Amino acid sequence: MARKYLLETFGCQMNFHDSERMAGLLETDGFQPASGDSDADVIVINTCSVRERAEDKLYTRLGEIRVAGRESGRRPTVVVAGCVAQQEGEKLLKRDPSIDVIVGTQALKQLPKLVNGSGKSSSAQVDISPYDDVSFPLGMAKASDPLRAWVTIIEGCNEFCTFCVVPYTRGHERMRPVGDILAEVERAAESGRVEVQLLGQIVNHYQAPDDPACDFAELLRRVSEVAGISRIRFASPHPRHATDRLIAAMRELPKVCKHLHLPVQSGSNDILKAMRRRYTREEYLDLAARLRYQIPGISLSTDVIVGFPDESEDDFEQTLDLVRQVGFSFMYSFKYSARPNTLADKRMPDNVIESVKTRRIMALQKAQAEIQLKTYESQVGDIVEVLVESRSRRRDWELSGRTDGWVSVNFSGPAEWIGRVLSVRITAAAPNSLRGEVVGEPNAD
Repeated sequence: MARKYLLETFGCQMNFHDSERMAGLLETDGFQPASGDSDADVIVINTCSVRERAEDKLYTRLGEIRVAGRESGRRPTVVVAGCVAQQEGEKLLKRDPSIDVIVGTQALKQLPKLVNGSGKSSSAQVDISPYDDVSFPLGMAKASDPLRAWVTIIEGCNEFCTFCVVPYTRGHERMRPVGDILAEVERAAESGRVEVQLLGQIVNHYQAPDDPACDFAELLRRVSEVAGISRIRFASPHPRHATDRLIAAMRELPKVCKHLHLPVQSGSNDILKAMRRRYTREEYLDLAARLRYQIPGISLSTDVIVGFPDESEDDFEQTLDLVRQVGFSFMYSFKYSARPNTLADKRMPDNVIESVKTRRIMALQKAQAEIQLKTYESQVGDIVEVLVESRSRRRDWELSGRTDGWVSVNFSGPAEWIGRVLSVRITAAAPNSLRGEVVGEPNAD
């Protein structure tokens, strides 16, 4: 009987794509997907360490697996993968000796060997080695989305923002050859995927190692030439690498979605300097204005951290002011929590008390909610292109899809429309989504 695996993912899009890769590796080694804990021979937890809460989820889940194993008398092989695995290594075993395998972010290809080795040894199998090889067998990853493909173009990061653990968990920046990237995009198109998302810690810092003429803007142009791909997205760019060439590519290439997730983190120059972001609020506001001018209708989103060490009320007010000036379509906001090994953790006291952090993030989210609703209400009456993704989660007679700007739209229609790009007139706005109606009778593809 085939062994079965259960794979659980915490964190970012890169983690989800890493999970697709690990699923492919395990199935190539003879494993089959499990339906849950009860029939899993191997449970893989792919972890995130960007936020403290993500680490807490790991330890909670490990406790649940231990309890279930005692109750059932059936003990699966437990694998901890991803950023917490890379960050903590063998130290994880001191907190939870029930872990059988620890595999770091750069050692994913070793997963089957480590799992098989754990069955032959009484000691845990650990590999957090800093492998520089970023290649991955074409077609090995098990795609989890029928319409969208994730394609990693960069591994690691060289920015070393003082709050960020990524350079320590993902390693230094390594670029994939453009030939490998295009081959993966072409395979995605052949398999029926209509949208591709290019992934990297600083995705717009891409420079092809096999072609000096191919920077990120040129990569977008080459991906746009792949037949069968209707939409191209990417995450996450860094503001200081948002070049004129990138802006021109977004403006000129119809397949590149007019949405840019541009993490600002703070609106205060003092805090930006302490974060080592290497741009000012004035430069960020100028970039946002240029994007609005050169790409009319572009959707801008962002990340913001509140309560960074030494953040004053004035610093926070400057963040609120920047958020109101830019008018983001949506935002991910977080309370600062010190991450192991980072410069902020080593050199800066976490001296903004929790109640202040909570008050500030609530004020920020309230301001963003008001901005977001006004932005969505301004789109009522517009006709937008929507990629139909699935049935609506709330109403089974409705479909759900996303605009070019990554906004969810719900509307009535048959399941046969899933996977198509339709023209939809927006009829109403809600705080986090839009409602619409299909314009005309869509032609069959």
